[in-house]
Order: sequence, then C-alpha cells, then structure tokens
Amino acid sequence: MAKKKYSNKINKIRSFALALIFIGFVVMYGAIFFRESQLLVLIFITLGLLCIIGSTVVYGWIGLLSTRAVQVVCPNCGKHTKVLGRVDMCMYCNEPLTLDPNLEGKEFDEAYNHPKK
Repeated sequence: MAKKKYSNKINKIRSFALALIFIGFVVMYGAIFFRESQLLVLIFITLGLLCIIGSTVVYGWIGLLSTRAVQVVCPNCGKHTKVLGRVDMCMYCNEPLTLDPNLEGKEFDEAYNHPKK
C-alpha cells in the first residue's frame, strides 16, 4: 500500500486557488472553438470568469485563515511555519507538527484534525 503524500494545509489551499485560475483561463480559451455561437462564447467566458472569481475568494479566505494560524519554529529545519488544526506539516521540510501534547510521538494522520463522532 502506497503511503499518502501529506503537505501543509495552507499550501494545499493556495495550490487549489492557483489551479482555479488556470482552469478559468483554459475554459475561457475554450470559447475560441465556438466563435460562431455567441451564446456558447458567453457561457465559456462566464464560466472562466467565475473560476477566477472563485480563486480570488479562496485566496482571500486562506489569507484570513493564515493570519489566525499559530506560528511555530520547525524542530527539523528551524524555519517559522504556520500550523492549522491539531496536526499539520512544516511548509518547508514536511516535518509532522502538532500542538497537542497527547499526539506527540504518534504517527502523523490528518484524521486527528477531525472531531470524533
């Protein structure tokens, strides 16, 4: 069984927002293939614009979330990084980090961030 690749939550969300921008541009360029139909061009341009607006919203949201994140010094690389939730990864070296003393020494699992039902 392949081990799942984890990364920092803030970087994951920023990557998603960046992907939305590129998706928006690709959808807009898709309108070139339907130049004969004004309605289809309008639909493609509108969908692309909505993707880019969605990206702006996601960037704004993660910016606000990032200001509330706890800043810690990574014990592995010594750089300052932000931790969201109970467990997270270092932004630079992917070292597992936790603020919960009960989780120290345990194997990293993102499920620790979700409340148990």
